[in-house]
Amino acid sequence: MYDKLNKIEKVIFDVLSVSLVLFYSYSAVWKPASTQYHRGIYVIITYILVFLTYKSKHKIMRIVDYVLIFLSIFSIGYWILNFEVINYRTGAETPFDMAVAIVGVLIGIELARRVVGNAFVIMGVLLLVYGVYGEYAPELFSHAGDTFQGVCTSIFYKSDGVFGIMANVLATYVILFVLFGAFLEKCGAQRFFVDFPLAAVGHKTGGPGKVAVIASGLFGSISGSAIANVVSTGAFTIPMMKKAGFRPHIAGGIEPAASISGMFMPPIMGAGGFIMAELTGVPYSRIMLVALFPALMYVFSVYQMVHWEAKMHNIRGEKSEHPAMEILKAQWYYTLPLVAITILMLMGYSPGFSAILGIVSCIVVSWFRMDTRIDLKGFVKASRAGTESSLKIGATVGVIGIIIGVLTFSGLVLTFADIVIELAGGSLILTIFLIALASLVLGMGVPVTAAYLITAVVAVPALIHLGVNELAAHMIVYWLSQDSNITPPVCIAAFAGATIAEANMWRTAFASFKFAKFLYLGPFLFGYVPAFSLDGSHVDIVKAFILIIIGTYAYSWIMSGIWIKNIKGVFKKAPAV
Repeated sequence: MYDKLNKIEKVIFDVLSVSLVLFYSYSAVWKPASTQYHRGIYVIITYILVFLTYKSKHKIMRIVDYVLIFLSIFSIGYWILNFEVINYRTGAETPFDMAVAIVGVLIGIELARRVVGNAFVIMGVLLLVYGVYGEYAPELFSHAGDTFQGVCTSIFYKSDGVFGIMANVLATYVILFVLFGAFLEKCGAQRFFVDFPLAAVGHKTGGPGKVAVIASGLFGSISGSAIANVVSTGAFTIPMMKKAGFRPHIAGGIEPAASISGMFMPPIMGAGGFIMAELTGVPYSRIMLVALFPALMYVFSVYQMVHWEAKMHNIRGEKSEHPAMEILKAQWYYTLPLVAITILMLMGYSPGFSAILGIVSCIVVSWFRMDTRIDLKGFVKASRAGTESSLKIGATVGVIGIIIGVLTFSGLVLTFADIVIELAGGSLILTIFLIALASLVLGMGVPVTAAYLITAVVAVPALIHLGVNELAAHMIVYWLSQDSNITPPVCIAAFAGATIAEANMWRTAFASFKFAKFLYLGPFLFGYVPAFSLDGSHVDIVKAFILIIIGTYAYSWIMSGIWIKNIKGVFKKAPAV
């Protein structure tokens, strides 16, 4: 999108991107900014850049784009500057307050329409209508309703609306880690994340497929997006898998299944881990510890599925020119930024402070080699890349605010929990199935992080009511929120893999679904095995881990279908009677 801008717009984009990095660096390390400045400045910059990059095609309509930019700055700036005053007069807002709120809400809808598409917008508009005319809804869903001005005012100014959880998490944590990922890639670490697995397992049975699994797990944690992971690492691993003998749709399916692992893998876990910390009040370091073993089990499951697939078709990779230890000795320093971030967060430092020091470590590491040095020009490029990557999720802030605000305002959160419990008849299995279905449908129209947040608000209370501990309940929803990436009919990450592999999209989607089966098993383990989320004694946790490792191995063997081939082979070899 950046390449389509004119020279002046490119300068504005770069200046705002660098300003974002510098503002958060100053705020995280030296002087923390007030919460409204964090959220407000992030949202203003996001809105400006979206209207610049996702611009109208007609020249006359470009004037409208700049009007919308001005209105964005005005409405959000009004909220920032009058934050305390508006809070004091909650329930007695002035007509001007209400007018600003209406403008802010409508701009948020238009922003989402340009970036995410109509499905998300329709959802936001329907909920706005529901917020206003709730008294006419069926009795089960009815509420008192409010005027359009009243609903918009509630959504724009209250803590569970536009500037609520989503904006706070994005502005406080996510943008910093997206920027960190851009700097880590710029310093040359991405190549190490591919070269090292290639040397370590590339020559073994199914080697290129196993490289895809390991590389995607490493890179996916910092990219924050399964689709971005597929496009970046898949551009290298998918052709390599095809060359080794994997069928095109299998190669295209392995990569998206592997890419999802980065969403569960500490230290960053995409954006969901930070939202989880905000919703639960649990320190992020604890969430990292709880997430680690399940994430490793998911990677192990996909790895084993790839192994059995390669066994069935006798696929082996080629030996790398350089041994794995040689690459590790020569490029070990690329692991320093991730190690530094992990240690700092486990020591209790804030994620923001850890991310900024991670960015600094990326800049230092980049100077170890001449061709990867991040100088002033490289700093601008990395800032631009990180900011551009954050725009898609940042553009959802307004509509997410509408959805969460109306759900809370109407009381539908508690109603939905009761409906799920009633439909499931108190069965945890059926409840998890219903949540999986809800997140799949929701994920067809919204980014997976947004799907997690929306589903968590309404589904976690139902799971807690059935005896699941709060953190495990969030993990169930978070894992299931990823299903829309690889589950037909709308599975964008799988379709991206199919495009790179030049394979049939539906065959690739079902192949991806096959390799990612542990994605659907994990939530049941969180629900029925408390030790899976570190809830229990040390002995219980160790026992559970051992049994799950053995079970995952057996599960991947059964799901791969290699045993069917072995049985057929026995019958073929049997002498005729």
